[in-house]
Amino acid sequence: LPEMSHRPPTAASSEYLKGCLMQSAIDATRLDLEFVAFCTGGQNFSLDISQVREIRRWSPVSSLPHSPEEVLGVMNLRGSVIPIYDLAARFGLPRTPHNERNVVVVAAHGGKTLGLLVESVSEILSVKNEDIQTPPDTRGDSGRQAITGIITTDEGMSRVIDLGAVIGFGGKAPQ
Repeated sequence: LPEMSHRPPTAASSEYLKGCLMQSAIDATRLDLEFVAFCTGGQNFSLDISQVREIRRWSPVSSLPHSPEEVLGVMNLRGSVIPIYDLAARFGLPRTPHNERNVVVVAAHGGKTLGLLVESVSEILSVKNEDIQTPPDTRGDSGRQAITGIITTDEGMSRVIDLGAVIGFGGKAPQ
């Protein structure tokens, strides 16, 4: 094999590399983020698609004594028992009726899997990071900490939820 000599980087090659890295950082902020959009309590919400494991039809759950009002019970998901939350009730909205048209969004956060009962899943939203608006500070809104952003869509607005704050993993849950 021919011997290859190692040449130290020149100022031009260092500047080129620095420019490429800066452009990569700029491009990364422009990448589309994807969210699963759904409706519950007559309101539109969305969840980062990386947290969604699957979407299932509603089926009855086994109730748990002394659990919070928004915890409907538990479901057996391929041998794992997961809690099912009524997301509307968690946000102080009217409870989601239990019927065959509703779905359970199975999601994961902090190594834990759970289900969110919602009325329907509507679409996958692809948005740029800069298009997600910060929710206004309403001070009296105890659920605001669970809303991390607002996405404007053709149908209105979708609230981006912080799954950890909604269910109390790693943060204070709304009351």
